Amino acid sequence: MLGDGHAGFGGRAGETHREQSRQGAPVRPNNLGEAAEKCVYRHRGCLHPALAPPEESREQAEPAPSSPWPTGHRFAERTRVKHATIHALLAAGHSKRSVARQLGMGLNTILRFSRATVPEQLFTGQWQSRRTKLDVYKPYLDQRWQEGCTSAWKLWEEIKEQGYPDGYGNVRAYVSRSLRGKPQPVGPRPPSARAVTRWILTHPDALPEGDRLQLKAVLANCPELDALTGHVRSFAHMLTHLQGDQLPEWIKAATATDLPSLQRFAQHLERDLDAVIAGLSHPWNSGVVEGHVNRIKMLKRQMFGRTGFELLRKRVLLS
Repeated sequence: MLGDGHAGFGGRAGETHREQSRQGAPVRPNNLGEAAEKCVYRHRGCLHPALAPPEESREQAEPAPSSPWPTGHRFAERTRVKHATIHALLAAGHSKRSVARQLGMGLNTILRFSRATVPEQLFTGQWQSRRTKLDVYKPYLDQRWQEGCTSAWKLWEEIKEQGYPDGYGNVRAYVSRSLRGKPQPVGPRPPSARAVTRWILTHPDALPEGDRLQLKAVLANCPELDALTGHVRSFAHMLTHLQGDQLPEWIKAATATDLPSLQRFAQHLERDLDAVIAGLSHPWNSGVVEGHVNRIKMLKRQMFGRTGFELLRKRVLLS
């Protein structure tokens, strides 16, 4: 049942299910590897340790700027330039009507700029920060950005699943304006969900020292993934030591966890419980047959479009 794409402990139960699928039994394609990866992805927030901001950045962040527009915002800079130009012309002795003619602006605009002692007083109305439907999801977007997800489309899909009602354009605008220039946290990037899944599905003795230390840190940060690792390894022990009689107890323990993907996998095993127990209890399996089938398929792919059937037949027989 362990995923074929992971360096796991074996696949006898998967071969049993493949035999059942040939006989017409309604078998779903999910396996333990896929269930484990879904569990890890569901708790991907635990893969990134919470980093405390340095003291200097905290002190700099405390005095919030009075302007709703940060330095570098195109509307803010344009307004500041206009304000400085208008006040410079007025200080030089030009009348308001003369300034309006020179700059090609309306008299009311010149009056409004002239009344403002500082440009920040003009930051009102439609350009002021207003609450939007995206505000609720901005902390999540910031967190995912810090975790390394820099695709605006993927971020929009994730918050859409959480109930965000608006379209992609607002998320793209927020990412380009607020997140693109945000500095990334100093330190190594967190491991991906696929890498953590591979570590969980690999025998502990076969893990390199670096991977083992990273997995230990991840499991210490997430009790759910620690429980998942225990269930995966106990299932692997059953499979490699032919202890199929322990499967009902394993199913009961896996069903009681707070891991939906693992629960569905365990419940699926109950549909063909006798066959799976037999596959976990006896040394016989269809591994040799599956190997020959894969070898023949490889030869067919190599010979496709090259020559006739006779040469293909000879390669299959002689190899």
